[in-house]
Amino acid sequence: MARKRDKLAAPVVKWVGGKRQLLEAFGPLLPKRIPVYCEPFLGGGALLFHLQPSVAYVNDVNGELINLYQVIQREADALVEELRSYRNEAEFFYSVRDWDRDPQAYARLSPVKRAARIVYLNKTCYNGLFRVNSSGEFNTPFGHYKNPNIVNEEGLRAVSRYFNRAQIHFSNTDYAQVLAGLPKNAFVYLDPPYDPLSDTANFTGYAKSGFGRDEQIRLRECCDELNRRKIKFMLSNSATDFIKDQYKKYHITVVRARRAVNSNPTRRGQVDEVVIRNYE
Repeated sequence: MARKRDKLAAPVVKWVGGKRQLLEAFGPLLPKRIPVYCEPFLGGGALLFHLQPSVAYVNDVNGELINLYQVIQREADALVEELRSYRNEAEFFYSVRDWDRDPQAYARLSPVKRAARIVYLNKTCYNGLFRVNSSGEFNTPFGHYKNPNIVNEEGLRAVSRYFNRAQIHFSNTDYAQVLAGLPKNAFVYLDPPYDPLSDTANFTGYAKSGFGRDEQIRLRECCDELNRRKIKFMLSNSATDFIKDQYKKYHITVVRARRAVNSNPTRRGQVDEVVIRNYE
C-alpha cells in the first residue's frame, strides 16, 4: 500500500523556473509507476515533493542548496532555532549576504549556518531570486518585504519527515554522472537551465557556471543515452526552435507557464514551454 503524501512537505525555497504551477499539467504526462525517481537539476524540488517517491536520486550543481536539504534531513531542529535569530532588516540582510565575500571564513561556517543563510536570503531578498556573480557570491539585493516567512517551521519539519522516511540519495555533481549510474527501472525528470527565448532573457545565475547551447546539446546526448538504456525520461525546457529540433525524435507537448522573474513586471507573463518524453 502506498504511503499517503504529506501535503506540508513542499518546496522550502523559491527557485527560478520552479514547477509548482505546472504540476497539474504534468500529471497526465508522468509514468503510471515510478519505482525509482531521479532529478539531476533539483532546484526547489516541486515535483519531488509532489510525488514523494520512496526511492530518489536528487542532485544539483548548487552545493549550498544540497547542503540545505541535507541539513533539513539531519538537523531540522538546529536549523529552525538558527533561523529564529535572523531579522528582516536591510543592515542584517547585507551582513549575512556578505558572509561569502571571505571564502576562508565562509568555509569554517557550520552546515546549519550555511543552510539558514540560504533560507533567510531566499525569503528576504528581492523577488526570492537566488543569483550569484562570476565569483560565486550571492548578489541579489534586499527585498523590503513587510513580513516574510523566515521560519516556516511546519514546512521544514514536514520535509525532514519525508527525507527521513524515504531513501533519498543526495549529490552535488555534474548531472551526467548521476544519469550514468541509474538503474533501469528509474524515471528521470530533467529541469535544466532553459534555452533563452532571447539574448536578454538568459538566466543561469543560480550557479557561477553558465548553461549555453553546448550544454543543451550535451544534455540531449545524455537523453539519447537514457533512451538507449530504456530509461524513461521527461524534460522541461523553453519552446525554442533550437530545443524542438534537438528533441524532434521524442514526444513533445507544449504547456503554458508563467514567467515570474524579470526586472520589468510588464514582461512577466505566459510563455510556451515544452515537455519532452521518450515514452507514450
